[in-house]
Formats: sequence, C-alpha cells, structure tokens
Amino acid sequence: MKSVPTKKNYGIGAALFVAAMALPSYQPALAEAVPENGTVAFKYLNYQDSQPNQDRIGVNAYSTSIMMPFAAKWSVNTSYTYDAVSGASPRRHDYFDAVAGASTMSEERSAGDLNFTRYLDRGTITFGTSYSEESDYISRGYSLQRSFSTVDNNTTVTLGGSYNTDTINAWKKEVYGRSKKVYAGLIGVSTVLTRHDIIQLNVGFSRGEGYFSDPYKEGEGGTLDPRPKERNITTAMIRWNYHLYGTDGTARVSYRYYTDTFDITAHTLGIEYVQPLPYRLTITPAVRYSSQTAAYFYVPKASYNHLADPSRPYSYDERLSAFGARTLGVKVEKKFGADWSADVKYEQYEQRAAWCMTGSGDPGLQPFRFRSIQLGIARQL
Repeated sequence: MKSVPTKKNYGIGAALFVAAMALPSYQPALAEAVPENGTVAFKYLNYQDSQPNQDRIGVNAYSTSIMMPFAAKWSVNTSYTYDAVSGASPRRHDYFDAVAGASTMSEERSAGDLNFTRYLDRGTITFGTSYSEESDYISRGYSLQRSFSTVDNNTTVTLGGSYNTDTINAWKKEVYGRSKKVYAGLIGVSTVLTRHDIIQLNVGFSRGEGYFSDPYKEGEGGTLDPRPKERNITTAMIRWNYHLYGTDGTARVSYRYYTDTFDITAHTLGIEYVQPLPYRLTITPAVRYSSQTAAYFYVPKASYNHLADPSRPYSYDERLSAFGARTLGVKVEKKFGADWSADVKYEQYEQRAAWCMTGSGDPGLQPFRFRSIQLGIARQL
C-alpha cells in the first residue's frame, strides 16, 4: 500500500497524477518476486478543465520515480512530484461564477513518497511514508501493507493500513491551524481463475476526523462552507482481466462501489483493452462511466436564495451534487531496445447532472469537462 497525501480538492488534475485517496493500492494477482533491475521514470501531465464559456483550472505537473532492488530481498521506491495550478477558483455554483466572475488562484505543490518492500518466500511486506506541501496545506502519510501467497502462487491475499494527517492554513479565510486525520484499511484477494483470466476483489474502509470544509467556497452571506467533522468511507472494487489468445490482447473490466456518511453513493464501471502492435507498440483504449448521489447537506442551485440553517452542515459545492460522468481515453506505449520505453495518454472527461444514474441530478448546474495529456519515459537500470 502506498501512503498518499489527502490534499485539498482544488481540482481534478493533480489528483490524476498523485492519487488522492489514502487507501491501499491494488496488488497484482500473482506473487511478487524481487525485481532483477531498477527503474527510473519521468512523467509530465497537462490538465485543463472548463465549463461553458469559461476555462477554469489548469495544471502542469512533473514527476520522477526511482525503484531499486538491494540486499537480495529488498527494494526501495521513491518519487517526487511538483505541480503548478492556476485559473479560476469558483466560490459557489457555476452560475455565480459566470455572473459575478470567479476569483483567480495560483498554487504550487511539492510531494514525495518513500516505500521499502521486503520480499518473503510467499508474500511481501511494504512500509511507506509520504509528504505533500503547498502554501496553505501540509499532508503527511504513513502506511503498512502485507501480502500472503498460496504455495502455487495463484492466489494472493493483501492486508493494508494507512494514516494521514493534514494541516490547513487558509489564512485568507481565517482558517489557520485546522487539522484532518484519516485512518484507512484494505483487504484484497487476487486469484488466477484459468490460464485466460484473473480476478481481483478489494474492500476498503476509511475514517476521517477534523476539517472537511473548503475554505475557498462561501455559503449564504459570505460564511464559510460548513461540512460535517467526520467522514467514513467504504469501497468495494472488483477487477477482471481476460487474455484473448487470438489477438494477444487483454480486456480489463472493473466495477467500484463507494458509499460514505455524507450519504454519497457512487458507482464506477471501467473497460479498457490492451492490444500489442507491431514495432513494439501497445495501444490501450478505455472508457469509464461513473454516477453519484448528492451529499445530504448539498444545497441545490434552485434553493440558493433560501438561507441555510447555520446550525447544520450545508454546502453549495457542485462536487457534492448528484451527477453522472463519462471518460474516454487512449494510451500508446513504445519500447526502444531492451531498456527504454515511452508512453502518451489522453483522456477526455465530461460531467452532467442529467447523466446521474438515479436521474435526480441538480438541473441548474452546467456541464463540466476536462482533458488531460500525460507523457512518460522510463529506463531499466
């Protein structure tokens, strides 16, 4: 499991580059062996989101990672990410941004993590730590993960846990020295069903305590965005990989269920297909659909003029509304010689209230879109 900072949610772009969830990462189905070689990799991300007649958040992110085996039974993996975020920072619903004009923002963030893995006869144990810092937000994370494999190495069970602590210093909104703590755990099972397919199931749970509001969003009368001080999250994900011998390609299907104590329930279905091509090329088209219900304290745009009860949590943040979204993407990878590889990935996302699975999205919200381009290069050492 990789420990990941639970940074503030100023946009989706940075979250694409460094996972925002402090939950254990998914493990391969077969038992891991000590790597024979090290790897160094560099990635670049360019991200831009928008709504009708308005470009909003833009992100440029750069990441370097290194993995090295050592002492016959160990490996170390470390990475460093720098991202620069700029653009319009909406205060309430998008309607008010269009009418009154959104404030502008500029932010830089540096993040790093360090993980040590010990390879056992049947399984692994990984210790991890992470750190992320920006002008008004600091996050620290710690994690431990243990995997167990059967004698034939066809089934692996993974147990993981993590702890993240964040400090929020949004002094412009009189939010200074606030904190948030998140405890998370995961249990996963991966198994080889036949020589054609592999299946994986992961169940995760996290408990968060502290400051979950967005200090840069305002409610009625200019008050801050008051949200509950606790958030518990439960997730379940199933993945199935099926190899097609006729084309030498692999189909990957995944479904993820999410529920939390904000009363948000979400479903995500993803399908991608990995196809090797001549000249050591690989192409991977992908499509994903997701849908979520609204938080119980979300105030729809149509109810904006009704003063919210200040004694109860409430938020005008459209990210807490009910909506549906689809993502289309494609990745192309090329191998050069024995040691080098390069890849490029493009994704296009669109979110609309009318696409909500329940059909009860906020009809007053405008569509939201983003596109992202990732470039990467890696070398075996």
